[in-house]
Amino acid sequence: MVAWYYVGVFAVAMVLMIAYLYIWHKHLDIHITLIFALVPVANLGYVLLASARTLGEAIIANKLSYVGGCYLVLILMLAVFSLCTIDVSRRLRVALFLASTLVYASALTVGTPVPFATSFYRSVSFDLVDGVPVLTKVYGPMHTVFIALVIVYVCASMAAIIYSYQNKKQVSRKTLILLFLTEAVAMVFFFGGRRVIPTVELLPAAYDFALVLYLVIAHRISLYDVTDSAIDSLVQTGETGFISFDHKLNYLGSNAIAKRVFPQLEELTVDKPLAQDVGLASTMTPWIQAFEADKDDAVVMYERGEYTYRVTVQHLFSGKRKRGYQLFVVDDTEEQRYIKLLNTFNVTLQDEVSKKTAHIVEMHDNLVMGMAMMVESRDNSTGGHIKRTSEGVRLLIGQMRASGASGAYELSDDFCRNVIKAAPMHDLGKIAVDDAVLRKPGRFTPEEFDKMKAHAAEGARIVHEILKNTDDVKFHHIAENVAHYHHERWDGSGYPEGLAGEGIPLEARIMAIADVYDALVSKRVYKEAMSFEKADAIIMDGMGSQFDPNLQEVYVAARPHLEDYYRSL
Repeated sequence: MVAWYYVGVFAVAMVLMIAYLYIWHKHLDIHITLIFALVPVANLGYVLLASARTLGEAIIANKLSYVGGCYLVLILMLAVFSLCTIDVSRRLRVALFLASTLVYASALTVGTPVPFATSFYRSVSFDLVDGVPVLTKVYGPMHTVFIALVIVYVCASMAAIIYSYQNKKQVSRKTLILLFLTEAVAMVFFFGGRRVIPTVELLPAAYDFALVLYLVIAHRISLYDVTDSAIDSLVQTGETGFISFDHKLNYLGSNAIAKRVFPQLEELTVDKPLAQDVGLASTMTPWIQAFEADKDDAVVMYERGEYTYRVTVQHLFSGKRKRGYQLFVVDDTEEQRYIKLLNTFNVTLQDEVSKKTAHIVEMHDNLVMGMAMMVESRDNSTGGHIKRTSEGVRLLIGQMRASGASGAYELSDDFCRNVIKAAPMHDLGKIAVDDAVLRKPGRFTPEEFDKMKAHAAEGARIVHEILKNTDDVKFHHIAENVAHYHHERWDGSGYPEGLAGEGIPLEARIMAIADVYDALVSKRVYKEAMSFEKADAIIMDGMGSQFDPNLQEVYVAARPHLEDYYRSL
């Protein structure tokens, strides 16, 4: 029965390690990863000790179990310091590691003929009592050092937790409570486990309990890590502030720029509700409520002194899950001053500005089209594809705007204009495809097709870089979606992300129909142009599998216009 207990706690440790690997991401603290690696090793030592039948086997198993005692407590302490944002110098880390290594080295000498073999255990004997192995030990001076180190590590951890709870408002209180429970339970089981059940070592169970709590901590870190990869690019510019809240409007964190704009954030405690600061709550709560009402990015202007800030409210994501809200804060003072200046101009000057603005937009659009044409010029199989698919998108959008043809979709003028404007950018990613593949005069091999498929994600990256400084955030978003997802399929079998159904942005679903239709009815180096009737049959057959079935009515209504356009070429 005792042996099964140790097997059980070892199995639980392995399951928890696998669960951690499932949620692991690069922003998790390295000490947490080491904890999940060391606990199964230490628990394996207890399994081997419970199944030992000779003194030699018992000593080897005992040495393995001391991996936890010598190193795990140290790693737990360093994890606590890291999560409490308390810096530990490199020299001190090395010194502590060397001290633990010295103790573990003395434990490894037990049962060997080397000098100092009795420094950890003065003597050790082995017996089987009712079939249960019992290792009797007389402790030496290095074991006393070992106990002292454990006490130092635990006391330091507890002190860091208590200090952070009292003084560090930017450290999650829930995380601190979980850390305290981990240390407290581990020490109770370490020093008092044998007194509760003399025949069973409870420390392995304490290790498993620690893994459970650290699994919860690791899961929550994604919420509090406000400098995650998506935010890093904003941080590097040094111009954007951001503030995070969960769905209950509990404060999760903010960066230094946001704190300069809203100094009250310095006094706002992590995990506490936004309502603890009445001023901030009265300002930010309506912004979030307006965002929830529109189900779209909410942009408001916030004035503080002589400065004006543009605040954008978006969902806070962890992976693909919505976990709360993020407020992005950008200094918009100069632009707002410029707008106010424009408003003072007379009608003639306003007309002139409008003409200049239209000219700039036209130049931008021509530049985008020119880039797309340049990319297309490398592809010897799709000449004219960009212009034809752009016209196809325009015809489909026009039909969606027609009375009764839009079905479940209500489209704004901005959305329609942006999708038509973004259509030429859908294949920009082909610029990164090797000429040997892109210009191949025939069908692709599976390997070549895999290389070609990379153009969707690469196109999204290129579009992002081209438009990252544009003020037209909605166009940027739509153009990136069109490039990224126009090869996704309604049934989830497309690429590059395997999105399905309405998880595919609407603009990409529209682009997909125009893209495939042109591929069918146009001549390629590896095929002749297909008849309108046959192309129509293929498109209709794909409704509900490749294409959005809700767009079937739109396509059917637009089909005569598409055929007229292609006949005119």
